[in-house]
Amino acid sequence: MFARFTDSARHAFVTAGVLALEAGHGRLGTDMLLLALAETRPFSLDSFTATAASLRERLELRDTRALLAGLGISLDDVRQRTLPGVGEWRLTRHRLRPLRVVLYGPRGEIALTGGARKVVEVALWRPGAVTGESLLWGLLADGGNGAARHLQGAGVNVRALVNEVRMPTRP
Repeated sequence: MFARFTDSARHAFVTAGVLALEAGHGRLGTDMLLLALAETRPFSLDSFTATAASLRERLELRDTRALLAGLGISLDDVRQRTLPGVGEWRLTRHRLRPLRVVLYGPRGEIALTGGARKVVEVALWRPGAVTGESLLWGLLADGGNGAARHLQGAGVNVRALVNEVRMPTRP
């Protein structure tokens, strides 16, 4: 499924998986995808003003950077050492259970929630390469996943963001 992803979109998606694994989540959800987009910024959107710290706070996720920094360990250095093989990660649909999509890699494997699977399907639905903007479009297309609410709570003008990524809207 990663065949059409740009390198930056693939990196963002793998980062989301690593964040979910680090947090001890059993599945990769839309909250981790949103946080990964804020951390990796695989796009140049002026309207995406949310920071990873503001979204972490909204999502009530602890920042492991502070814990590790107290021990003299840089989380960014650890991630750089463990993520160099982004190409070693793969996103696949289960052959017998087609609604099950799993991210496999050197750090482990994690199944996507239904919402995260929808993000991928919307991003793949658009013609051309899957970019960071495509992943963001997938997040914003499903009003039930809370991405727009979290972005708005982090100070993002969601209407301007929707216009900037050229999402179709209802009149």
